[in-house]
Formats: sequence, structure tokens, C-alpha cells
Amino acid sequence: MSRTERTPTGAPFRGTPLDGVDVLLADLDGVVYRGADAIPHAVESLNRVHASLRVGYLTNNASRTDATVASHLTDLGLTVAPNDVVTSPQAAVKLLADLVAPGSRILVVGGDGLVTEVERAGFIVVRSADDAPAAVIQGFAPHVAWTDLAEAAYALRAPDGAEGIPWVATNTDWTIPQARGTAPGNGTLVSAVHTAVGRLPVVAGKPERAIFDAAATRFAASAALVVGDRLDTDIVGANRAGMASALVLTGIDGPKQVLAADPDSRPTFLLGDLRDLFAPYPTATATEKRGAKLVTVGTAVVKVEGRAVSLARVGSPLDVLRAAAAAIWGSGTPIYALEVAPELYASQLSWGS
Repeated sequence: MSRTERTPTGAPFRGTPLDGVDVLLADLDGVVYRGADAIPHAVESLNRVHASLRVGYLTNNASRTDATVASHLTDLGLTVAPNDVVTSPQAAVKLLADLVAPGSRILVVGGDGLVTEVERAGFIVVRSADDAPAAVIQGFAPHVAWTDLAEAAYALRAPDGAEGIPWVATNTDWTIPQARGTAPGNGTLVSAVHTAVGRLPVVAGKPERAIFDAAATRFAASAALVVGDRLDTDIVGANRAGMASALVLTGIDGPKQVLAADPDSRPTFLLGDLRDLFAPYPTATATEKRGAKLVTVGTAVVKVEGRAVSLARVGSPLDVLRAAAAAIWGSGTPIYALEVAPELYASQLSWGS
């Protein structure tokens, strides 16, 4: 198999997804764990990676410190030090340092993870707009209440024509995967403040570049692979940062979202679970037959004929998805203008089980 061949996403073929990588940057929620429990095959796969490659962990979760995250991952069976964890509060505080004077008072909306980083950077934490903060920094914590959002709004409200004080958000994730299901994320809380004040914050976490740039600097990465479960944060962010990416289907986004992904949110690799990091990655080959385009991955063949996209030959559910993604993404036609057969995205495979 030639190295000049390309993956279903159009990226150069590299053998396994780990070939040529110097640092693996893994998301947490939906990739390593769901709630408090490890996702099947995640821990043993990451330990296998760690035996020969640096592994860093990126999280938009602002409610926990890097040390707390490292302790949780260690309890799950991984070898992780606090410095292996890059958090959105760390990236947010770096942005904040460019916006306000050292030692400024900062109104913090969030939990220990954010408070720790703000104080570590030498700023003074306040909780009320009456304390005349120089900026507002906002991150998720389960205990964030209406009163906290109100204080942020009071502090950010500026007279007509005035710019107002800086506002930095750790991230704008709309949802958080939990053991009991999907819960509202920091994006919902940021949106509430935005509605009140009519302006948007500077954002540090995924999909913005700040957290990826912080990780690249910390780990001296020149060929990182980002592994995530969300197209709109992990994959968009990796693409913006110029990093290769792998979407693992154990978290938020599934086959239907993959097929509908726009060019900015298409991953380099599609994985069923983290064991697929070590498997040779199949290439997609396209042929023309009687006016139809046939895309083959493994034994799976997907046919594009006019506006219809259908399964021409059965393969593994993952290869069917890879072939369907290559066919749809390469068609040049938005998915809403195509007639996509349900068997291309309604797989019976239980990802991550």
C-alpha cells in the first residue's frame, strides 16, 4: 500500500493513525471516560500508546484542577502527572494575562479548576461586580448559579458606546457527556450572560486555538494527533491548529453527525474505539461504473448515483461509515441535498462497548 494513497478524509495515508506522530493529545469526556467510569478499551489503549509516545490530555472542563484530573486518570489505571493535563482554565488565564495588568482583581464564575489557575497567575479572585473587577473569567462548575451569572452580567454591562471590561470564557461547549446522559455545558451558561449583556467573550478552549497552542508548546509537539469525540470542538480545533485528528465514536458525535460534517469539522481518521489507533488504516478507493461513483473501504462499497447514496456491498460497520464519509465528503454536494440510505449511519455496532 503506497504512502501516497489517501484516507477517506483526503489526508495522506500513514499506516496506522499513530505513524509519524510525536504526541497524542486526548480529550477526556467521551474519549477516556464517561462520568466517573472509563470507556471500554480506553485505558489499556492509552497505556499502550504511553509505552512509546508522549500522551497529553486536553480538557475543556473548567471545574477541576490539573492535579484532580491527573488523580482521576491515575485511579482509572493511567500513568498521568498534572503537567500532562492541559486545561481550558490554563489557556484562558494566558489570554487574560494579555488583557489586564498583573495582580488585577478578576471576577471568577466557576469552580476550583478555574480559581486555582487565576490565583496561580497572581490575580486576585473576587465574586461580586461591586468589587470593581478588571475582567470576568467564566468556566463551568456544577454549582454555578443564577446569582453568579448575574454578577458577571452586572460587571460586564457598560454604558452605551463604552467597550466594557474584558470577558474570557474557558470554553463554549453546549453539552457535557455524563454517566446518566448528556447535560448542559458551559456554552449554555455563557449564552445566558451573552443574552443579558449583548456581547461575546474571548474563548480559550476547544475549538479555539489557544488550548492547542498551549499543548503544542508544553509538549514540544511538531506532529501531534488529537483524539476527540466531538466534531465541533475537538476536530474543528485540531483543524484550526493544523493538527491531525481522529474522531472516536464513543462519545457525543456518531455516524449521522460524521456524514453531515462540513469541511472544517472533518477528521483525518474515524475510529470505533481507541484500539483502532494501532490498526492499519484502510484507504478509500473511488471508481466509476455506469455513471455511478463507487467508494470502497475494506470490503464495504458505497455508491453515489445522482443524488442517491447507498450501500452497494456490506463491510464492517466502521468501514461502511468510512466509505460513506469519503463518498459524501468527496461528492461536493451538501448532505441535505443528497438522499442518504439509513444503513449508512444507523449501524448496529455499539461503539465503545
